[in-house]
Amino acid sequence: MILWIVAFLGGLLTILSPCILPVLPFVFSRAEEPFRRSGLPLLAGMAVMFAAVSTLAVVGGSWVVHANEYGRWAALILFSLFALSLLFPQVAEWVTRPFTRLGGTLQAGPSEKRGILRSFVLGGATGLLWAPCAGPILGLILTSAAVKGASANTSVLLLAYALGAAASLSLVLLAGNQLIKKLRGFLGVEEWIRKILGAAVLLGVFAIALGWDRGILTRLSRFHTDSLEQKLVSKLGSAMDPGLRPAGMTDERKRFPELTGAVAWLNSPPLSPAALRGKVVLIDFWTYSCINCLRTLPYVEAWSKKYKDSGLVVIGVHTPEFAFEKDPANVAQALRELGVTYPVAIDSHYAIWNAFGNQYWPAHYLIDASGKIQFQHFGEGGYKESEKQIQQLLSESGVSKVPAGMVDSHGAGSLAPSLTQEDRSPETYIGYDRAENQISHPPVAEDEAATYSTGNNLALNQWSLGGRWKVGEENAQLIRPPGKIVFRFHARDLHLVLGAGPSGKAVHFIVRLDGKAPGPNHGADTDESGRGEVREQRLYQLIRQVGSAPIQDRTFEIEFLDPGVQAFAFTFG
Repeated sequence: MILWIVAFLGGLLTILSPCILPVLPFVFSRAEEPFRRSGLPLLAGMAVMFAAVSTLAVVGGSWVVHANEYGRWAALILFSLFALSLLFPQVAEWVTRPFTRLGGTLQAGPSEKRGILRSFVLGGATGLLWAPCAGPILGLILTSAAVKGASANTSVLLLAYALGAAASLSLVLLAGNQLIKKLRGFLGVEEWIRKILGAAVLLGVFAIALGWDRGILTRLSRFHTDSLEQKLVSKLGSAMDPGLRPAGMTDERKRFPELTGAVAWLNSPPLSPAALRGKVVLIDFWTYSCINCLRTLPYVEAWSKKYKDSGLVVIGVHTPEFAFEKDPANVAQALRELGVTYPVAIDSHYAIWNAFGNQYWPAHYLIDASGKIQFQHFGEGGYKESEKQIQQLLSESGVSKVPAGMVDSHGAGSLAPSLTQEDRSPETYIGYDRAENQISHPPVAEDEAATYSTGNNLALNQWSLGGRWKVGEENAQLIRPPGKIVFRFHARDLHLVLGAGPSGKAVHFIVRLDGKAPGPNHGADTDESGRGEVREQRLYQLIRQVGSAPIQDRTFEIEFLDPGVQAFAFTFG
């Protein structure tokens, strides 16, 4: 029951999220009708459709995502007709005929039941269009479903989340309904209300069709619910299913699990909790192609050196995201190039990851001298708080003189911190298993060689392939050069995880920014003319914009001159 309550409360908070804005016109379009037969069935239809589509997406994979895109366009067409019916009475008569006939077929009798059915259908269409921001609560539900598999409980939790959103929207809708009732006394105002609602619905249709619901509106918002949701999860975490808690959250302080199951150890012989008793231990889950992980490494390395003599032991647990990161030789080379000197366990089979119940890259766990996990942090940032925790645990362990002050270890190149004040394009995978916003022509042929042409006039965060590629589950491999990838992005830095392919031969490439050589905006792995080469499987920094000018939407293009290159994922900073 507590899980359903947490999910419901998470849904309630969506009213404060920018992602609810695009669907508000669709909800308010029924504000002039009685709430019981109009607003309530609309919100119920929205909740049921969202829960159904989200559950299917977890189970069905990419085909459901594509099917939902068609459903979104069908919903946009439906709402366009509905908006026109609000604006023009002649259109209203034509649009309502199918509902009238359907109501008669179902022996609905009075128009009330036909109105309920019509509102429920519109609510279902709204559910297809609603793309809520995945805050901590929704993220935990979806992550748990992805890891443990979808179940009836997943569907119930998603429905509880959607009902929470519907509940908060119902309060707003009731308030709007009361306002409209008061305005009806004024001559001619009802007709104007209908026209304003119709115009608002059309604006909502355009906003979603142009992708504003996933981009501009989020950028304009100054309020985010993530911190509220995180506090809620933290307070109720002891009553939550372990699969739905943030990693490491337990009823009691979690004990330091065994570090067994690693395929190899680097910079150290294998370590164990028993051997580390009396020490303060920092466990850092990371992988060498993850840009967020790379940006935390300078701090982790600095902490290791600063507090080593005081009893701190730092252990990196390298848990791979892509297949090539399982190779110990690749990991060893990455450690040399990144300057990592502390012990690293190569956790290729996720043994240590699962022992901790971890779900994130990067993730930091601080363990006290008695072997209990006392602190955890997920993602970038929080460096001062983490270091204060290190100092406190060292003092509690009996160290008399713990080094004071905070390290400031900004890295260079790919290890440099991101521009946190800038909204960045999202991490984007190229393999068909997790690909999004790909507009190559023709549609991707899974696990087969095909020739693609790059799309024109890319919208923000859209990308496409050009040339002959074989698109696999986690990467795309160039079969015959030349081959291109084009991406419309918004960020200071652009990175691409690349591999040279099975032959191991270097692959040469040329990068362009808005059709020109990047010049001073080249990355650490390109020169001013945009030239570079792929020799090993890792993350390559291809663009680093310089200067004080505001970051703008730019078009990135990379052309590969040799065959065999493997492209895995874009990341931004």
